[in-house]
Order: sequence, then C-alpha cells, then structure tokens
Amino acid sequence: MTDLPQAPLADAPPAEDRVTVYDRDHLKLYMRLLDANAEGASLPEIARILFGIDAEAEPERARRVHDSHLGRARWMTEHGYRDLLRHGLP
Repeated sequence: MTDLPQAPLADAPPAEDRVTVYDRDHLKLYMRLLDANAEGASLPEIARILFGIDAEAEPERARRVHDSHLGRARWMTEHGYRDLLRHGLP
C-alpha cells in the first residue's frame, strides 16, 4: 500500500521562483520527504511510500522524482516560505 498525495504527482515539481498551486497541493509530501531524508530512509522506501514508484522497476524515474521533489522541498524551506508569508497559499 502506498501513501500518495491526493493531487497528481508530476515527475518534477515546478521550478518557478514563487510558490505554486502544485507546491500548495504537495506541502505535506514535501515535509514528509524532508523528514524521511533526515532520518536516512532509503530511496526504494521513499519512492514506494511517498511516490508510489517501484524503485527496482524504475530506478531512474525514482531517483529523478525523489531528487527533484527533495530539491523543491528544500527550496520551500529556504525561499518559498517567504512567498507564503507575504501572499499566503495560491
């Protein structure tokens, strides 16, 4: 069983310099991804539980989805939160 976000998951989140609707819809995923990374969870575990991807069957996609979403989650904690404070959720 997977625990996918309710909103559709793209292989890569937006790369905009502002918070997007996609970001808003995936805030929980971003937080869970940051927690999993901090706890040292493995890529196969993260891919299966958070993304619904079998990392053994699709290793490149699992890595791409993981890395792009982790990067966006980090961006949210370093920059995106300012946008949220100024403008709220889109």
